[in-house]
Amino acid sequence: MQLQEILFSQGFGTRRVCAGLVQQGYVAVAGAPCDDPTAEFEPTEGLRFTVQGTDWEYHEKAYLMLHKPAGYECSQKPSAYPSIYTLLPAPIRQRGGGAAAGVQAVGRLDQDTTGLLLLSDDGKFIHRMSSPKHHVPKVYEVRAKHPVDDKQVAKLLAGVVLDDDPRPVRAAACEKTGEHQLSLTLTEGKYHQVKRMIAAVGNRVEEVGGLHRSRIGSLDLPADLKAGGWRWLTAQDLARIAG
Repeated sequence: MQLQEILFSQGFGTRRVCAGLVQQGYVAVAGAPCDDPTAEFEPTEGLRFTVQGTDWEYHEKAYLMLHKPAGYECSQKPSAYPSIYTLLPAPIRQRGGGAAAGVQAVGRLDQDTTGLLLLSDDGKFIHRMSSPKHHVPKVYEVRAKHPVDDKQVAKLLAGVVLDDDPRPVRAAACEKTGEHQLSLTLTEGKYHQVKRMIAAVGNRVEEVGGLHRSRIGSLDLPADLKAGGWRWLTAQDLARIAG
């Protein structure tokens, strides 16, 4: 693949901009400067290059995790709070060019909800992870306004009825972890589902610091990934998500 096409696919601007970056000597591949936009390189995972001093690794498809902080919306066009996409480097937001450029969040977390969020530009991956047919478990750490009791846990496991669906919605797992805390595992993704389920058993999720997603599949949010931070997913991470 031509170097200008590699840069374009990775989000470094239009094809014309990418060609200009190379011609002006701003690009090096594997440590070697290159000023020929049409120079051919094998686009394989692990190919490293620098653009204006920024080190980058080629990824055919983007698979990321983000530690979503409170006060951010999972929207490209936020209404009241900053977008989570502003937390990502420009190349990731612009990958591939065109109207559907960049990565997309796999599902959404409310503006006041924190924790593990996946992003990708792989449409099949996004659909598979979002589809209720695949029952990918997601674990939420909940802080409730009122004390949590065993009856509430039992109701969440047995199933509660939400106002938009007569069929009961059940937690795949639910464990009391403190007087006001519980760990809740869901395999669906209904609108405001955790908050509505907690309300249905007579309690309420605290508005500040009340809801945090800690795991998707068998993939935990790393303890060293600070709020607002992101990183690429490894092959092992992707396998844990599926599991």
